[in-house]
Amino acid sequence: MSNPQVETVSSGADKAKLAVAGVLVIGAVAAFYALGKQDLWLRVVALIALLAAAVGVFFTSEAGKQLIAYGQDSAKEVRKVVWPTRKEAMQMTGYVFAFVVVMALFLWLTDKTLEWVLYDLILGWKR
Repeated sequence: MSNPQVETVSSGADKAKLAVAGVLVIGAVAAFYALGKQDLWLRVVALIALLAAAVGVFFTSEAGKQLIAYGQDSAKEVRKVVWPTRKEAMQMTGYVFAFVVVMALFLWLTDKTLEWVLYDLILGWKR
């Protein structure tokens, strides 16, 4: 199977929107610290307002629209998932716990066997 080539066309306007969004984010952080002598609530309001503006500008760009479409497609796919019943989930959880216990016992037994073979039989070290 061949994967089709995906071409993204980015116009100058989109690049400008992304640049403005980036400048707004940097401006939000700068404004938060520049207003250092002001009350905290004013600094936080300025930060949130500029970040909201940056998000708004981002979502008007093509990349933002693609992100929204991706989110909508993801939500649509999640609605298609057939989730297990409580009984099925509990059974699978039990199987996993049982497997973990069996595997832990196997690894412990293997470790102790190798320890006995190496230290007691081959090297002759008695503890």
